[in-house]
Amino acid sequence: MLDQPISLLYLVTSALLAHLVWQLTRNYILPAPFKDLSGPPAGSLWAGHILDLLNRSEGWQFFDDLTSTYGTASKLRGFFGDTWLHIYDPKALHHIFVKDQDKFPKNNLSNQFATLLFGKGLLTTDGDEHRKQRKMLNPVFSGAHMRALTPIFHNITSKLVLAIKSRVEDGEKEMDVLEWMGRTALELVGQGALGHSFDPLIAETQDEFTSCVKLFTAVLPQVSHLRVLLPIVTRLGPAWFRRRLLDLVPSAQIRRVVKIVDVVDQGCRTLIESKKAALMGGDEELATAVGEGKDVMSVLLRANMMAREEDKLPDDVLLGQMTGFIVAGVDTTSNSMSRVLWLLCEHKDVQAKLRAEVREAQETYGVDMPYDQVMNLPYLDAICRETLRLYAPANHTTRGAGEDVILPLQNPVRGKSGNMISEIVVPKGATVICNLRACNMNPVIWGEDAKEWKPERWLNGLPKTVDDAHIPGIYSNLMTFISGSHSCIGFKFSQLEMKVVLTALVSNFKFETSSIPTAWQFAGIAFPARADDPTRAPKMFLKVSLAD
Repeated sequence: MLDQPISLLYLVTSALLAHLVWQLTRNYILPAPFKDLSGPPAGSLWAGHILDLLNRSEGWQFFDDLTSTYGTASKLRGFFGDTWLHIYDPKALHHIFVKDQDKFPKNNLSNQFATLLFGKGLLTTDGDEHRKQRKMLNPVFSGAHMRALTPIFHNITSKLVLAIKSRVEDGEKEMDVLEWMGRTALELVGQGALGHSFDPLIAETQDEFTSCVKLFTAVLPQVSHLRVLLPIVTRLGPAWFRRRLLDLVPSAQIRRVVKIVDVVDQGCRTLIESKKAALMGGDEELATAVGEGKDVMSVLLRANMMAREEDKLPDDVLLGQMTGFIVAGVDTTSNSMSRVLWLLCEHKDVQAKLRAEVREAQETYGVDMPYDQVMNLPYLDAICRETLRLYAPANHTTRGAGEDVILPLQNPVRGKSGNMISEIVVPKGATVICNLRACNMNPVIWGEDAKEWKPERWLNGLPKTVDDAHIPGIYSNLMTFISGSHSCIGFKFSQLEMKVVLTALVSNFKFETSSIPTAWQFAGIAFPARADDPTRAPKMFLKVSLAD
């Protein structure tokens, strides 16, 4: 019996070493792709530009230098000399996300990592399975369902207003606004998407499920380096066996992440069962449930029960949707709302003008404005669009070429040979980094002021070059929510969250720059941190007071 663990360890170690040797040598044996494309020199033989891409403070400058120096198509280095394609040409992005989307599945390594953590939801599936899920979920995020959620959102933000008022009624206070936006976004996703209340906002209560949900995305970067082991790990037998191996790993970080994932998984399973019971109990029972049966999961479960047998989603897929809503819907929206408030502090005239617009609308339609009115406030809409153009929560996304593909360019780039390159041969297996932020702020498309935050650009008419670019985005000629079958299915949900929260806050409070400096961090989802804190923990302090 003593030989079994030793043999298993020997097997895993041998497989790991063989994999590393192949990674080190294959890029010097096989023909290198993108030979004529220019790109910055690699900083490391083994890590390439990975450390630059992961640099929270310098990542912004690295990408800005990359785009200004090498244009809409260039090459980068990945692990062990692997050559990656960096792209933000609109025509190429259209092929990647729309026309040839099946040829560009999500990056295999990142997707395997996400599947292990989040399950088989929209975030982690491709091809026919993804289309089946999307078909079931698309109607759930319709305008009609968003209208039904609007009163629930207003109820949540009214509690947020009460909570902040209780802290500033005696005068101006410096507050960690990011924490409040995070708590609010979690409760909006909780009630609106999952039909569960995580945080009453006006009281400090928290159970284990809520605590782990709040930590869910925060702890993932601590184990993201393990992705390099996935090609080996995923071949080591069935899931139960891999989990048994994981329990033997002597790492406190990994054990913590495993516990958090387990608690979230069990909590979501319990939620699904309680929702099924409520749906079986009829309208009277739903009326007393959180979300009143109008939340996304209740609507989805009802549709799933009524669907044809071949269209039904199994429980593990439904579970994957729930964790997907948490991962994709909380930090992205909370950080975007925080970014708007931060910008309103830097542009006091914009804040005053927005407050006037909101208060005038509230006098006509009431504090709890209906869906159509809150969504169509012109200046608020312009502020949200401009913020999501210049400061998209996710700066880039990756894809892997599933086969050899010829990628055309709308604007040819000059190669190292001096020739103009109008199309790029992308070999099977190549990694493609799609730079969403660079497309959103390309001066060729948006004009010389493309890097300036100007909400008025959306009120005065966009330049003709924006229409001519045919940017493949589902929202406002932007790549923020991308396009195609992998576009953000919840972008209307997110828009409603942002606008309901901002109308409530701006009409009641005045926000000013804090004496505690903020530095926005370059990450998978950009976030603010104290500039004077070396740990760069997520925080954003603003001065908050009652508005006149």
